[in-house]
Amino acid sequence: MIRTRFAPSPTGYLHLGGARTALFNWAYAKRHGGAFVLRVEDTDLERSTQQSVQAIFDAMEWLGLDYSEGPFFQMQRLTRYREVAELLLAKGHAYWDYCSKEELDAMREAQVARGEKPRYDRRWRDSKEAPPPGRAPVLRFRNPLAGDVTWDDHVKGPITVSNDELDDLVLLRADGVPTYNFGVVVDDIDMAITHVIRGDDHVNNTPRQINLYHALDASLPIFAHVPMILGDDGQRMSKRHGAVNVMQYRDDGFLPDAMVNYLARLGWSHGDEEMFSREQLVEWFDLRHVSKSPARWDPEKLKWLNAEYMKRIPDADLAARLEREKPEVYRFIASVMDPVAMTAAGRAKFQVLADHERFLMSMAEPAHADAAAKEHLNESGREVLRDLAPKLGSIEAWTAPNVSAKLKETVAERKVKMPQVMMPFRVALTGQLQTPAIDAIAAALKREVVLDRLERASQA
Repeated sequence: MIRTRFAPSPTGYLHLGGARTALFNWAYAKRHGGAFVLRVEDTDLERSTQQSVQAIFDAMEWLGLDYSEGPFFQMQRLTRYREVAELLLAKGHAYWDYCSKEELDAMREAQVARGEKPRYDRRWRDSKEAPPPGRAPVLRFRNPLAGDVTWDDHVKGPITVSNDELDDLVLLRADGVPTYNFGVVVDDIDMAITHVIRGDDHVNNTPRQINLYHALDASLPIFAHVPMILGDDGQRMSKRHGAVNVMQYRDDGFLPDAMVNYLARLGWSHGDEEMFSREQLVEWFDLRHVSKSPARWDPEKLKWLNAEYMKRIPDADLAARLEREKPEVYRFIASVMDPVAMTAAGRAKFQVLADHERFLMSMAEPAHADAAAKEHLNESGREVLRDLAPKLGSIEAWTAPNVSAKLKETVAERKVKMPQVMMPFRVALTGQLQTPAIDAIAAALKREVVLDRLERASQA
């Protein structure tokens, strides 16, 4: 059975690259009826926090990336890492290194001065010296000194690295906590991970890990390293590009389905399909169509895609979402208008959920009209409003067509052009010069609210 995993480090929020990695692992496991494992790699004791752990859980829940097994925590598996370390020692694949920090620093400085690549010089690999008293050692892997490491990466293709390029990596730190490369190999073996799908910043770790697999007589998983995500300017993603907490996109009003759709298209494609459901993603996703080149983050395309998803949400469902997520805001809006009817009136203005809320609030509690808008509330405009109010008050069925009919009736009676009636009416109701169809907005507002706003504007 295919088994994938997502293994974040809880040293911060879940960023976009991590979310895409989780998505690719989730989709691949789902497509093949396999298992998707969540593992928290919390061995960075200084930087790991429970707050970050929760932020990762929250982001995955929002994106709908449900996992089959886990979450597993590395710090709860220390006994297992020590068992495997003892096994490597017994088989001659590991040794204790007693170098002090000062000795390591001096070693690297001398290597740099000679123009060499700084790395551990293996001085304790075959040493017969007695260990310095009172010094806690680290456990190092006895990396092969000759030969190559080759694997067929399912995104990048065949990759070969000479063992000459690899040093004897630390397996256990002096405090007994495993390093990344050791912990991840033990975990992936124990959890029977068949496919390691991760960012290509881990390519350099892979030959080291493969040598560990061989030393433990374990079968290799399939490796697939996906390219990084760049900003829209081609530079490495940063906060100015939108490399923020995934949950910030939720707070900014993006839909999880739109975010999943967009993340999937960052470095993977299925023909020319731009919009697709989760079910289609699971049906189509493969590693063969993951690009070898970096993807570019395009915030405008994300907004467009989100707007397309919003168009598919029925007006009643969109209004119900606001009621569910912000009940106090919804109650205020509902006291002034029909939220569903007003949602329908403002549809063309919505790209994100926040646009929906802002629009309803602006109609429920209009901002003070600016100077340009107030020009339409001159004496002539106020006279139009005083003429219009009783006509609207006499309407039996409060609907947009009936409101429109009274507006046109006023235009005909006063023998003026349509804007001379519509603009004072629009400004009186909304405080704005430009809105969606004003008859639809008026109909969505409660009749008494419309009449009250006309009266107040006509007295201004």
